[in-house]
Amino acid sequence: MFNKILIANRGEIACRVAATAQRMGIQTVAVYSDADANAKHVAACDEAIHVGGAAPKDSYLRWEAIIEAAKATGAQAIHPGYGFLSENEAFAEACAKAGLVFIGPPASAIQAMGLKAESKQLMEKAGVPLVPGYHGADQNPELLQREADRIGYPVLIKASAGGGGKGMRAVEKSEDFAAALASCQREAQNSFGDQAVLIEKYVQRPRHIEIQVFGDTQGNCVYLMERDCSVQRRHQKVLEEAPAPGMTEALRKQMGEAAVAAARAVNYVGAGTVEFIVEQRDNQATGQVDMNFFFMEMNTRLQVEHPVTEAVTGLDLVEWQLRVASGEPLPLQQDQIKLTGHAIEARICAENPDNNFLPATGHLQVYKKPSHTAFERGTVRFDDGVRQGDTISPYYDSMVAKLIVHGDTREQALALLDQALSQTQVVGLSSNVQFLRHVVHSRSFAEARLDTALIPREADVLFNQERVGMNVAAAAVVAHTLHQEQSKQGHDPFSKSDAWQSHAETSRRFPLEFAGETHTAWLHYGHDGAMQLTWGDAAGPGAKGAHDALSFTVAPAADLQVGHALNVTWQGQRVTSEVVMQAGKPGQPADLAHVFTAQGATRIRLINPLAHAEGAQDEKGGLTAPMPGKVVSFAVKVGDKVKAGQTLAVMEAMKMEHTIAAPKDGEVKELLYAPGDQIAEGAELLKLA
Repeated sequence: MFNKILIANRGEIACRVAATAQRMGIQTVAVYSDADANAKHVAACDEAIHVGGAAPKDSYLRWEAIIEAAKATGAQAIHPGYGFLSENEAFAEACAKAGLVFIGPPASAIQAMGLKAESKQLMEKAGVPLVPGYHGADQNPELLQREADRIGYPVLIKASAGGGGKGMRAVEKSEDFAAALASCQREAQNSFGDQAVLIEKYVQRPRHIEIQVFGDTQGNCVYLMERDCSVQRRHQKVLEEAPAPGMTEALRKQMGEAAVAAARAVNYVGAGTVEFIVEQRDNQATGQVDMNFFFMEMNTRLQVEHPVTEAVTGLDLVEWQLRVASGEPLPLQQDQIKLTGHAIEARICAENPDNNFLPATGHLQVYKKPSHTAFERGTVRFDDGVRQGDTISPYYDSMVAKLIVHGDTREQALALLDQALSQTQVVGLSSNVQFLRHVVHSRSFAEARLDTALIPREADVLFNQERVGMNVAAAAVVAHTLHQEQSKQGHDPFSKSDAWQSHAETSRRFPLEFAGETHTAWLHYGHDGAMQLTWGDAAGPGAKGAHDALSFTVAPAADLQVGHALNVTWQGQRVTSEVVMQAGKPGQPADLAHVFTAQGATRIRLINPLAHAEGAQDEKGGLTAPMPGKVVSFAVKVGDKVKAGQTLAVMEAMKMEHTIAAPKDGEVKELLYAPGDQIAEGAELLKLA
């Protein structure tokens, strides 16, 4: 076994590998970029080496510098994690030439499976079922258009050297093919240095089911059951689970053996995943759903979702990787691998689901997690590579953490996942935590009616949802404000700020902004100390009529380092809420309140009546960048007339391309940047008149 390994990655996966290595008594070396000098993965390892600038091409993709770091620190092997260099055969070969063990498959297997077209040809020879498509070397756009027309729409364009949803587009009709092809090729070139694509029939009602395989240097190969990864956005996974709902033992064996055949075809060693697209057809005779599977691709590395396999098998896949890479045989044979219970993983990302999953960057002002294990099997497991106070930068992908739950049944796992998500708080940037709860609550996911179109199909209950409501949010933030004031007051009655008077009822005004609209809450103080809450101008001082009683107590689960959990009773309804005030601009008080409840989370703004309203600034027709990133291209030039919704530019951020559309009709007066320029969030891209 190795004495020391270098982990050629960052974030969650670097911390994950370090945890197992250290449990096995293996020393670890981290590498880090300028942006990650104080990152969690650096602290998690025994040593750390700086390898370059913030952009991946200047640091985590500089394999020469990484190999030098391994040699300088005396590491015997390099674990690539996933992404970056994990599927780079040149890097694997360079490790071998440098006398270092690459903790992954041989370079020949990476090369064979790395190019999708060639891998399809290998799989056809191995007898693995394939989706109809074009996998040829001729990349002439006119030929690709003809092949797509021949296959029949809808088709899927995929980067031949790609993965992770990069360089992939679904095309519904022939006239859209050319533009989608050009976008795919650009994204593929930027992500993988190779713009070659393949074209496949877009399978209807498809499920994405993958098989975890493992091989060793003695020729043994096994499958560690399956994972269902059908819930996706932008062709990237959102939720993964094991076992796949509806999977029969016969189909599991058939798919598992096909996956092993695929691995054997390239003499595979280590952890790998064979991904299948599964077509679902209703069987009128039996009333059941028949499933046919087709080979999609093989990922020659550890997958992001490997913890769900660890949960249901009780195995540590990183430990298996280390043992196999050091020359040991597989710890178990196929008949010794068993399934126990059900596991689901949710990817927590810095993004805004209600704005087309636009990536978010910023400061993790509050980052609160449920009770959990980390990087090891548990009922609730939370794997991450960040800490409260860290900054999420635009240089890397948007995933912040992985939440994994394991129950006896799928129903129990669903309940555990929802509970754990309700206890997860992210303040300082947008996240998909509430969106994940909406998915869990949706009928399709709850009833395991799974396919890759689940998110668009359930859009009405997934996006722009408000589960807390203005009334509860306002009651919670008013109670929080009162509690904060009370905690700062002494016993002297003259120090109190509750507006109590010896005669007449007194009232206090709370101007609020919720969901883009302004409201006024009035808090009325009674002589007996009771409080009443009313709404609107008609409910102001001296207003007659029924008021709704408001009371609150500090809940037993209060976390005073983050916020105050309060039992707020209003309208006869008791809600345990936690309110966190997000810090505003320097020199300005915190006024944006994040309200967390068991039912969901929301935001409400306290308006300071003494502050001058800045008002929305006239952008003078400008169009600003919604995120920091790089300008890929402009689709217009100065003088062009444009319509609202028309594509103006393409930006790249967090490894994905994003289209910027015109907010209104107008004429392009000036382009303020050039393709390739890095721009900050809020920077003016162009001027429209």
